[in-house]
Amino acid sequence: MLKSKVALITGSTSGIGLGIAHSLAKQGADIVLNGFGAISEIEELVDSLSMKYDVKVSYHPANMANPDEIKEMISFVETNLGGVDILVNNAGIQHLAPIDEFPTEKWDAIIAINLSSAFHTIRCALPSMKSRGYGRIINIASVHGLVGSEHKSAYVAAKHGLVGLTKVVALETARSPITCNAICPGWVLTPLVQDQIELRASNESISVEAAKDQLLSEKQPSAEFVTTEQLGSLVVFFCSEAAEQVRGVAWNMDGGWVAQ
Repeated sequence: MLKSKVALITGSTSGIGLGIAHSLAKQGADIVLNGFGAISEIEELVDSLSMKYDVKVSYHPANMANPDEIKEMISFVETNLGGVDILVNNAGIQHLAPIDEFPTEKWDAIIAINLSSAFHTIRCALPSMKSRGYGRIINIASVHGLVGSEHKSAYVAAKHGLVGLTKVVALETARSPITCNAICPGWVLTPLVQDQIELRASNESISVEAAKDQLLSEKQPSAEFVTTEQLGSLVVFFCSEAAEQVRGVAWNMDGGWVAQ
């Protein structure tokens, strides 16, 4: 379905981004990974994906807080693979603290990586998409792009901003073969969420399993985590012909979180 398409997924060496990379590679897309990790592990990941799906897989180490490195990454894809057809903005970090105790450097870092990086990737990738006559931009926002939670001021602000950016890009590309949409996951058992669960377990002197159950029962009526495979399937749908008129949506996959 996506053979000859090139997909760049930021923050894709683990978690949601890696799951999305698997889903797109399974459909025949060539993949460019980005993210942190030991070089040996990343090389192994590149080889594994390439062999499993018989697609080209590359890696670029751009720091998503650095606009110049983002520009270099887009240029790398254009030089080596012709350009970005599918852009998945997934890179993200988190920090929890009351707003009056929130470190300003953490605020700046979260806004830079969770929001500003998407502006920079989109700005740099759009010209090539226009010249190639196809483009799919998928921003991985969050249920926190639609609702708020305590102690997550920077994350909630960034994800709300990402939903707004998605709408603007969708309007600016509305009469073109380029679409832009956002996905707003609820709880997904990623390393980021696992860290929150373990912090809760430690703070409340309960087991990790009990903390996990608490986390789900408070917000997610299904009491089940969203899976990376489910999110990857939605990304594939957004890349299909069936989704050509899906533009500017913030599609929540959240086990009923926002329905409450």
